[in-house]
Amino acid sequence: MKELYQKFKSELLESCVPFWLNNAVDEEYGGVINCLDRKGEVYSDDKSVWMQGRAGWMFSYIYNNIEKKQEYLTFAKSCIEFAAKHCIDSDGRMFFTVTRDGKPLRKRRYWFSETFYIMANAEYYMATKEKSYLDTAKKYFRFVYGMYKDPSTDPFKITPKGCAETRNTKTLANPMILLNVASIMRDADDNDFDYYNDIITDLVSDIKCFYKPEFKAVFENISAEDNSVILNSAPCRVINPGHDIECSWFLLEEAIKRDDSELVSFAKTVLDNAFELGWDKEYGGITYFKDVLGKPVEAYEHDMKLWWPHNETIIASLMFYKYTGDGKYKGILDMVCDYAFEHFSDPEFGEWFGYLRRDGKPTEPPCKGHTYKGPFHVMRMLSKCMVILSK
Repeated sequence: MKELYQKFKSELLESCVPFWLNNAVDEEYGGVINCLDRKGEVYSDDKSVWMQGRAGWMFSYIYNNIEKKQEYLTFAKSCIEFAAKHCIDSDGRMFFTVTRDGKPLRKRRYWFSETFYIMANAEYYMATKEKSYLDTAKKYFRFVYGMYKDPSTDPFKITPKGCAETRNTKTLANPMILLNVASIMRDADDNDFDYYNDIITDLVSDIKCFYKPEFKAVFENISAEDNSVILNSAPCRVINPGHDIECSWFLLEEAIKRDDSELVSFAKTVLDNAFELGWDKEYGGITYFKDVLGKPVEAYEHDMKLWWPHNETIIASLMFYKYTGDGKYKGILDMVCDYAFEHFSDPEFGEWFGYLRRDGKPTEPPCKGHTYKGPFHVMRMLSKCMVILSK
């Protein structure tokens, strides 16, 4: 465990953090530039709004939990301020992508840009105690949670992605991300502890609806009307093992805080089933999508190996090993660490590759950052595992 701690520390502070600070800081317009190739050179300067919030949270978290370097807070603040100045539309909803100087490019139906913005403001507040950031986080949390409870309150009026009259579904991603955000808000906002605690109770209940024991799986999408599985639809049979594994450690964190043995058991079941389904027994690594019935999957990338499911599995297996003492999770931790550090980590130029083919070779040309990959999943894994191991 001591060797593992040093491995994570070296990867975080000598590989990943320098990669982003040296290549992604926008000194002219502020914020993070997220589209970087293997060497860290910019191949597109369009900016992901997700990444402004994610980087703002990540570097604030490293400051709060790993080492207190002012450059981390400076970068975090730059990302938060860029988002506040350029990434919020007139209706209060946030954009999905903007130009380098902050002109809007694209807006999406879902509100994940907002959730990462909330996380960033809350974590930055915990680092600085500047109340305006907590106020912003509270304002946007209520805004987003209101849309979750009642989608009709969404000011961004747009037709649904599908035809809800024919097939009305709901997605695991929404209660799952809100569980993580509400937990961070509860840590930041002591005065409203009970408010967030009650919301978390409801979100855990919502997440449980997606687990179907007869299939040993947590589904990505289920019927919004009766929580049933729609087996005659290929998209509705899809399981995302990495998503389920990430959800498992969100649930375990909450179970530990509440000393809730039933929730520990449920979280353990989610991890066990997802890892069994997702691990590629021929080539190693965790595949991206699986059909719960073993049928063909529509998504072309279904058998690829992406960076973030491996990050989430390392966090989850370490947390479950520490909490349960079950050597099975030590075995998973060792197996996934060996695979991930061998195939994703790039000792030559730093950071991790984002995409591997099924056989474990990086896609060509390889990239280190894009609209969905930035200074978040890898660094969250490394820093959170350091915190777990240090205790």
